[in-house]
Amino acid sequence: MKKTATLLITIFAYCFSMAQVAPDKYWVKFTDKNNSPYSISNPEAFLSQQAIDRRTAQGIAILENDLPVNSTYIQGVASTGATVLNVSKWYNSVTVYTTSQSVIDAINLLPYVLSVGKGNILEKPEKSEKPFFENESYGENPEENLIMGPASGQSYDYGMAFNQINMLNGIAMHDLGFDGSGMTIAILDAGFLNTNIIDAFDSLWNNGQILGTRDFVSPLAPDIFGSHSHGTSVLSTIGANLPGQMVGTAPKADFWLLRSEDGATEYLIEELNWVSAAEFADSVGADVINSSLGYTTFDDPAQNHTYQDMDGNTTPITNGADLASSKGMIVVNSAGNSGGSSWQYIGAPADGDSVFSIGAVTASGNYASFSSTGPTFDGRIKPNVVAQGSGSTVISAYSGSVTTGSGTSFSSPITAGMVACLWQAHQNKRNTQIMEAIEQSASLAGSPNYLLGYGIPDYFDAHTALSAPVTYNFTLEVKVFLEGPFNGVNMNPDLNSILPLNQPYNVAPFNYSGIESVVSIPTTEIVDWVLVELRDASSAGLATNATVLATKAAFVKADGSVVDLDGISNIQFNVTVSNNLYLVIRHRNHLGIISSNGLVVITDHSAYDFTTGSLKVFGGANGFKELVTGIWGMVASDGNADGTINDLDKLSEWQIDAGLQGYLFSDYNMDGQVSNQDKDENWLPNVGYSSQVP
Repeated sequence: MKKTATLLITIFAYCFSMAQVAPDKYWVKFTDKNNSPYSISNPEAFLSQQAIDRRTAQGIAILENDLPVNSTYIQGVASTGATVLNVSKWYNSVTVYTTSQSVIDAINLLPYVLSVGKGNILEKPEKSEKPFFENESYGENPEENLIMGPASGQSYDYGMAFNQINMLNGIAMHDLGFDGSGMTIAILDAGFLNTNIIDAFDSLWNNGQILGTRDFVSPLAPDIFGSHSHGTSVLSTIGANLPGQMVGTAPKADFWLLRSEDGATEYLIEELNWVSAAEFADSVGADVINSSLGYTTFDDPAQNHTYQDMDGNTTPITNGADLASSKGMIVVNSAGNSGGSSWQYIGAPADGDSVFSIGAVTASGNYASFSSTGPTFDGRIKPNVVAQGSGSTVISAYSGSVTTGSGTSFSSPITAGMVACLWQAHQNKRNTQIMEAIEQSASLAGSPNYLLGYGIPDYFDAHTALSAPVTYNFTLEVKVFLEGPFNGVNMNPDLNSILPLNQPYNVAPFNYSGIESVVSIPTTEIVDWVLVELRDASSAGLATNATVLATKAAFVKADGSVVDLDGISNIQFNVTVSNNLYLVIRHRNHLGIISSNGLVVITDHSAYDFTTGSLKVFGGANGFKELVTGIWGMVASDGNADGTINDLDKLSEWQIDAGLQGYLFSDYNMDGQVSNQDKDENWLPNVGYSSQVP
């Protein structure tokens, strides 16, 4: 994935030469995000928990481009008389509507506006040419004996949709229970005509699987269900559920229906609408974006792309799609329907290096002549993979009945649904790992070409490959605070001079037999010994003692960093993992904690910061505590280390040792002295807390 700075430089160099992106519509770029009420340290204010969890699970940092656009800047543009249409935080910009040159001049004078250009006022064409949609067709006769075939798996009766999922070995995934449940797919399209009243989508509405809608074409007068039919047919290939007639590839997934494409015209603003919609999909926690859209030429020829622009770095929508991928989503996009035409090649954003671009084959698995081809201008393989896009089974937006359609608009969502099913089975995997597994499962994995890419995937084979145990040899960077010695900023190392030279966890209930020892405590910043465990399980709640892969005793420093015996290095592990890797931290008189998310190992390194929020630990605030605003730590006063803070920690631990000095389990604030402070300021407020480690 490309660096954000490179994307932004490229995109604005491309587009501010034509800042009018549609008749009377302009793209306004701001200089900065200064004086924002939002901060990277408090992402809950602008990202859903699902969006944060997606980043955490893949080791993706919150960046400045995640911060919302400064609302003062937006209001300043609106005060000139311009109508603000959409906002883009990734591009730190807005699109606006105005017919007044004086308004444009006023916007240009605002001190925080980087650029907004003038342009000729264009007349709306009588008939807009939309190459992507124009080359699609509906209602063809299916290939004999292929579409109908045997119609049922163990879980679903697919009817006419049998072939398009069976071709991908997707029925086996459904029969294992992987049918999209718990996954969220955002569909970016031109409209979803009658989706709210068509029987094929009843189960989506009845089960609350339609999470919401948003119109980025007409944000001031939304028209999701009355605007265009294209998105309805697209949605059907994933989410339709008419047993015996048609079942989609991910019938149990959740959906956001987002209108970014203006079906009546073709202007560059639609690419900007797309980026705003992708940002929204990210913020609400979508896992997969399906975009059955592509852009090559426009109603204003000055905005036309060239094949040279299909280099993965040039067009607004492609750079936006790569940014969406950098946030941990999988962007599944139609390759295009230009095969055999003068254009021939994939369009934008299918040229993106992080975009999963989907070509089309016939029901018998042969190249569909309309499917756009590779390579990208810089020579990369495209499409990535293919699925049935000729004679695909779809739902008609007008009749609500089952029909057929041809176009990569349908091979893309058929794929998006299967991507969601595969990722459902392997939620510990990064988006790139899912895409790579799909490519490697495909029919041409050993010799990809520019017609079919890596070929027709086998999603069960991809599942098998992702299920294989993986050996990691990696360093682990951990940060954790202990409540007892915490002083509001970091921890007091009051015990440093009396810390034992051998690890202290060889007693009950820890019973750890490790031989970690030092000749001397390596630095005065060492606060205490901790136990670090790695557990292998499908979820944190199932990561019991029986799943422990490795345990090490280590030091925790005043700044919360957990380090090896030299007092400097991150600890290192070599483990073979079958499921997810969960991290447990245990301490002699603080409640143990386990990570809520599996560790992500990237280039032999993994990091986990427990201090940033309750949701970083399984069980949240039931066994974890906010020490000061925004900083969380392990709960003190579990003197007998039984996982619960109760009267026993006072009577059998603190009361016996009261008045003593030394390295004692009953010294809850860890200052070297067992006193009333340990009882009144630590134990008493914490009675009732219990460890959530399984």
